[in-house]
Amino acid sequence: MQTILIANRGEIAARVIATARRMGLRTVAVHSDADAEAVHVRAADVAVRIGPAPAAESYLDVGAILAAARMTGAHLIHPGYGFLSENAAFAQAVAEAGMIFVGPPPDAIRAMGLKHAAKARMEAAGVPVVPGHHGADPTPEVLAREAARIGYPVLIKACAGGGGKGMRRVDDPAGFTEALEGAQREGQASFGDPSVLVEKYISTPRHVEVQVLADAHGRVVHLFERDCSLQRRHQKVIEEAPAPGMTDAVRRAMGDAAVEAARAIGYVGAGTVEFIADGSDGLRPDGFWFMEMNTRLQVEHPVTEAITGIDLVEWQIRVALGAPLPFAQDDLRIDGHAIEARIYAEDASADFLPAPGRIAALHWPEAARFEPGVLRLDAGVAAGDTVTPHYDPMIAKLIAHGPDRATALARLRRGLDSCRIAGTVTNLSFLSALLSDDAVARGVVDTGLIARRAEDLCAEPDPPPEVVALAVLAAARLLKEEGAEHMALRGFRAWGPARCFSDMSFGGRSFVAEVTLLGGTRHAVVAGGPPLEFDVPHGAAADGFVTLSVGGQAHRLHLHRAPGRITVFAGNRPFVFDLPDPLEARGAAEAAGDAVIAPMPGLVRAMPVAAGDRVRSGEPLAVLEAMKMEHTLTAPRDGIIAAIWAQPGDTVAQGAVLVALEPADVP
Repeated sequence: MQTILIANRGEIAARVIATARRMGLRTVAVHSDADAEAVHVRAADVAVRIGPAPAAESYLDVGAILAAARMTGAHLIHPGYGFLSENAAFAQAVAEAGMIFVGPPPDAIRAMGLKHAAKARMEAAGVPVVPGHHGADPTPEVLAREAARIGYPVLIKACAGGGGKGMRRVDDPAGFTEALEGAQREGQASFGDPSVLVEKYISTPRHVEVQVLADAHGRVVHLFERDCSLQRRHQKVIEEAPAPGMTDAVRRAMGDAAVEAARAIGYVGAGTVEFIADGSDGLRPDGFWFMEMNTRLQVEHPVTEAITGIDLVEWQIRVALGAPLPFAQDDLRIDGHAIEARIYAEDASADFLPAPGRIAALHWPEAARFEPGVLRLDAGVAAGDTVTPHYDPMIAKLIAHGPDRATALARLRRGLDSCRIAGTVTNLSFLSALLSDDAVARGVVDTGLIARRAEDLCAEPDPPPEVVALAVLAAARLLKEEGAEHMALRGFRAWGPARCFSDMSFGGRSFVAEVTLLGGTRHAVVAGGPPLEFDVPHGAAADGFVTLSVGGQAHRLHLHRAPGRITVFAGNRPFVFDLPDPLEARGAAEAAGDAVIAPMPGLVRAMPVAAGDRVRSGEPLAVLEAMKMEHTLTAPRDGIIAAIWAQPGDTVAQGAVLVALEPADVP
């Protein structure tokens, strides 16, 4: 039996393992200390520890991965995506160790590894490229001069980048230097390479990519296109295939260009050629340009698998073993429409800030298990797992397929509405809002849509009355299956109407909730607003669902309890209520304006201020790197820097004070 080692983690490792085992291969997972009990570790036949939590000391350690492969007798190594998947030196090392790299030849990876070199090569091959400066290792002065020549706005991009990392939009010369330095830092941190390029920013861009598949016998085909225009912070959140509004003429032109790009570098395996298209007046055969080629599998590959019926991981492995592709371009057809949503541990209302934490409870839609061809789930976590700050915050992907776009969209919305995750913040409610947006429903998308609509898409609504009522009942321990590990009751009395009180908070706002038992299953709640009367006919169900009847209308809600916290789900939207200690809450409120605090564990990348500096509200005070992205922390108010408690290079915990402020009038 042949053995395959998957040099990756999370949902992609679990997904590769599933196909490999179906093909009869023995599977080996590798893991850091942070992933010792992870889903992909439990899914594999064998698992090997390769180092501590930081990726540089585990998943990016070539020596440790090769040692694991030798120890387990692996014949093949699949790199997944991210980490070492586009590292030519790793591919070369695998071959030199006598094993098979499930991916393209090292020379093909090198050819597309640096964006400036790749674009020059594509220009030579006749593939259209975006206007810009693609020279090797230019100085900041050269880049600034080229930006002025191209004309603002421009886009600075890490040459070795991907996934939106090391990318900055610049609208005028005044912001160029700061954006350049940020892109260089992020490029160095994520890819070990600070070099960047600059190119024209297209104002109404659509991100359309083409899946290619090539064997070692000279056959190259494309498996049609995917639209990945719905992005936040230059990272994709929704992908679909085929692209909305695509015509046969544009599909042929784009597909031919992608195949030509793959041929030009002697590509073998599965890869993606990414194009940027001008979406201002529909897609046109002369209105798209090459951006880059990802010489690996993509996060969004399931939508292509859904519309073609081809398992891309299977054909990656078969091609790596020398098999020819059994189909030509004319044999391939599009079957229906597929849409994928990426589920992240992040706070959409806080500019999509990553939200590491323990997943206390988790529920996926039943259709993802029992209705193949309708919903597919690729998950990298289970209940009880911890989303760490060391890796990307994506925890799962949900993919819907249907005979047409409207059906696929409806199925995905329904599937997302059935997801519930408690314990950490996720983007589930944001995804539901995005897929319900009128423009998205009509297929009128571009890469700036989320930013333009962020205020509405990321809005945090107040909890509806029935949610508040259930939270108050739970806080008062008035549900049948409730335990008694935390009582927050004050002033309960046994004569007259039974009444009790609970100290609670929601969204940082504290209040005292009063619940009155009116008799039978009838209750009344006052929680900072007018009284609300309702019935709870069945108490708390064993599966966590509770039905409340308000004004004759039944509401079925899901309840999750943790020490000091109550989460009520209305659909997939969690409303989190805390049962706070009043003294702790008061102290936190008093300190909030006097310090800049790390919102998550991370690495301090830059500290552009010094003790004694006068700063204004909104000025950058620190740059924190977490989950492979940089986050700029700003002054909460005008003041003087009283103390600096962290320096570049320091690793800090969530809640750590980085900068202390003292009041001052800033002239």
